[in-house]
Amino acid sequence: MGFNDRQGDFRNNFNSEPREMHKAICSECKKECEVPFKPSNDSEGKPRPVFCKDCYAKKKPRRY
Repeated sequence: MGFNDRQGDFRNNFNSEPREMHKAICSECKKECEVPFKPSNDSEGKPRPVFCKDCYAKKKPRRY
């Protein structure tokens, strides 16, 4: 099996299983949303901010 064969296997298996989604409340708009990670607390025990897809897109720096 060559490098290209292994790379093809990686691409085929990368999205083969659905991601586990976790319910959260957006820190900005307060709407319920789902995120692909388990929301956690910071080192002081305070919840880390979580943003819905729309609010995250507003905060994300533009790529040129």
